[in-house]
Amino acid sequence: MTELDMNWVLSTPALLGVAAGSIALLLVLIMKFKVHAFLSLIIVSLLTAVATGIPTDRLVSTLLNGFGGTLAGVALLVGLGAMLGRMLETSGGAQVLTDALIKRFGEKRAPLALGVASLMLGFPIFFDAGLVVMLPIIFAVARRLGGSFLAYGFPSAVAFSVMHIFVPPHPGPVAATGLLGADVGLVLIFGLVVALPTWFVVGRLFGGYVGRKYNIPVPSILSSKTDNFKEFESAPKVGTVLSLLLLPIGLIFLNTGLNMAATAGLVSLDDAWVQVLRAFGETPVALLITVLLGMILLGWKKRKSSGLIEAVVDSALGPVAAVILITGAGGMFGGVLQASGIGTAIAESLDSIGLPVIVAGFVIAAVVRIAQGSATVALTTSAALLQPVVMSNSTYNPVELAAIVLALAAGSVFAGHVNDSGFWLISRFFEMDTKTTLKTWTVGQALVGVVGFTIALAIYLVASLF
Repeated sequence: MTELDMNWVLSTPALLGVAAGSIALLLVLIMKFKVHAFLSLIIVSLLTAVATGIPTDRLVSTLLNGFGGTLAGVALLVGLGAMLGRMLETSGGAQVLTDALIKRFGEKRAPLALGVASLMLGFPIFFDAGLVVMLPIIFAVARRLGGSFLAYGFPSAVAFSVMHIFVPPHPGPVAATGLLGADVGLVLIFGLVVALPTWFVVGRLFGGYVGRKYNIPVPSILSSKTDNFKEFESAPKVGTVLSLLLLPIGLIFLNTGLNMAATAGLVSLDDAWVQVLRAFGETPVALLITVLLGMILLGWKKRKSSGLIEAVVDSALGPVAAVILITGAGGMFGGVLQASGIGTAIAESLDSIGLPVIVAGFVIAAVVRIAQGSATVALTTSAALLQPVVMSNSTYNPVELAAIVLALAAGSVFAGHVNDSGFWLISRFFEMDTKTTLKTWTVGQALVGVVGFTIALAIYLVASLF
């Protein structure tokens, strides 16, 4: 039975009702009954498939195709990015880079230096891991220089947040990129275009405001991270750390640049040398090369044992397993929605009310984010809902697709509050009460969503002119 056949069985209002019921059930399972997001997405995907009339003999294959297709694009990037981040963390490269930046910027610009360091470290390191790594450094700087701790901690926290939500290889943008068929290289490039100004407005400007308005003492709590790899520390040179951070970006830029050059007729994609260089610039290959180089520069060159290097790299995979599975389950949900015809019904509804897809995606992601807390679930859910709409419209150019992904990402970070684990991470590590955290972090996350969406919309509108 094709999607068209199923549309004869269920009317558009019925399909929309199933979509609304699926989202409501997902939120109830996660919020009220505290069912893990991975399990909730599987349950809702299965029930949605049954409710929309997908034949029994295609039920499991539809679920597995959506799950496997998403993991193919997500697992490698997230796993390799986590490995690189773990090596930088345990080697002491994070602290070396931060110290160098503070020396370069000076004490008066310490918040800016910490924010810049966090932006750079936020490329391979996840939000919570990066923040925990930076906190001892932020504490030390704040104690030495004085003033409200928020003036130092807030810019760094926002830096990790914007990099985590807008820039691959972090799981949310990677999953949405795969679901919507966007080019991951363009999403990375334009993700930086969105993330950096957003950080400046929210982390730098708004962070300076909350630092002046709320006098938060330097927290007494220290990171209680258990470090089983003390012997891996080597205090690498700043140039080494910078090379590991910039290499994957440079390789991916190379791939994207060659694609653009081919479109302009400057090179041919059939040339062997072009194909080889493009292969090096594919995101999984670029990250693999960087991880191998990290093992050499931070491990073997420092005379670390192969067993220790293997243990450090292996330790990165456990914490990201749940994230990878959740994004895969989000892809499963998307596969069901695409096969069921719900996407077509959503497209018809959007056309009837005249709401552009990029705006609708932002609104859907923001609503799901506010309702259930997880930015990753909000992003993958909204991308899954819009996937059939986007795939059925062949007029979107690659830049427009990248802008849509980033608009969804902006919505998925909007106004994180008490149902978001990141909210409590900030509240407890910064030693702020709930009310103050709402006035600072929640408002800041809302601003990240609004500013990020505004920039993504501007990119989309400019791209639509060409």
